[in-house]
Amino acid sequence: MYPQQIHQYVRQFFKENNCPIVQESEHHLRVQLTVEMDKRIMNRPFYWSYVESTGGQPNPAQLTLITDKNRLTENLAGEVVHYGSHRLNQLFQVTRERGSFVQMYERAVSDSGKQVILTPWLAVNYKITYSSDRTKEMLYSLGMNLMTGAILSGFQESLSERNLEPAIPANTFHLPYIIKPMRALDRLDELIDQLIQEDDHKWTEEARARRKKDLRVLEYFYEGIEDRPECYEMEKQAIEEQYEAKIYVEIISGGLFYLK
Repeated sequence: MYPQQIHQYVRQFFKENNCPIVQESEHHLRVQLTVEMDKRIMNRPFYWSYVESTGGQPNPAQLTLITDKNRLTENLAGEVVHYGSHRLNQLFQVTRERGSFVQMYERAVSDSGKQVILTPWLAVNYKITYSSDRTKEMLYSLGMNLMTGAILSGFQESLSERNLEPAIPANTFHLPYIIKPMRALDRLDELIDQLIQEDDHKWTEEARARRKKDLRVLEYFYEGIEDRPECYEMEKQAIEEQYEAKIYVEIISGGLFYLK
């Protein structure tokens, strides 16, 4: 998952959760949390217990997230967010808990004063994990036009400059979809499967080679022992499981977006 993908995901997460972005560059964001989001992700139970028991004025935190430390030129204090980091995993978890599917509409203004036509898109963010004794994770964001069937890669990034809201904006008309969302999801799933099949899977061969090496070492330690103890079988099974090649596909989030 590249830094720009992380940046767009984090930006969209807070935008959809009504947390204003008060400062932003290509490599960092400073976000004003809502009370609800502060309670969810900032781990301040004693503070909120005190505020609620005394009737005090709540003061939700601001959060500064650095999405690409290597390219950040200014000296900025904040949390570095990368794939596998605690904060990013926390945002993924919040997305799952809140329901990972959203329906959003683009706020668009027509120069002529006529109704703006919005086209439906199904968007899905996938996480693919290649796992053995080592792990590689990738994020794919795909969108399908539910009128034409056109598929756009990097869909999450394309939403970053659009003004989205959960309610239907005034002076807009959203087209009814021709392709049903579930059929579109099936097509996107097929595309993800195709991407996996076409990928370089040399990592599985490398994992098998490391497994054979560890098994040879295990055999060396028990060489000459006819009645091998139970721990031998346990160690052998542990090595087999450690190097077993597995591929996981997970939908992190998705949504129906009506766009100009």
